[in-house]
Amino acid sequence: MPSQREVDDVKIRQQVDKIVEGIRTKDLESLKRLYATDVVSFDIEPPLQHVGLAAKSKNWATAFTFFRDARYEVRDLTLTVGDDVAFGHCFARFSGTLKDGTVTNGMWVRVTYCFRKVDGDWLVTHDHVSVPFDVASGHGVTDLEP
Repeated sequence: MPSQREVDDVKIRQQVDKIVEGIRTKDLESLKRLYATDVVSFDIEPPLQHVGLAAKSKNWATAFTFFRDARYEVRDLTLTVGDDVAFGHCFARFSGTLKDGTVTNGMWVRVTYCFRKVDGDWLVTHDHVSVPFDVASGHGVTDLEP
């Protein structure tokens, strides 16, 4: 019989799979159900932080305006699961076909997720998306692959 932590690990991975599916289908309503109402997101575009579910949803809605078809991949998801909080990190890539028909491979980013168990559901309470920074040039490095 699996332990509670093993069960929760599976549930969190299913939540990440739902994020992937929500982005692929550009389904804001399904994505909203995966985040805590007080989520704090450190995403790659300004401002420095997006606070609350409305801000996180607006962030996704803006990203979706650029894409006719969207793809989202997650690689190397590693989780540490506690009783009611968990964190994980992975690599992710948002790509697809832009509204003008241009196909883009996107770029790989580093993602950290923090989850809290709320009424039995694991919700994202914090996410942090970043690219490495080249100090010499002052620019983000966006051509790396995992």
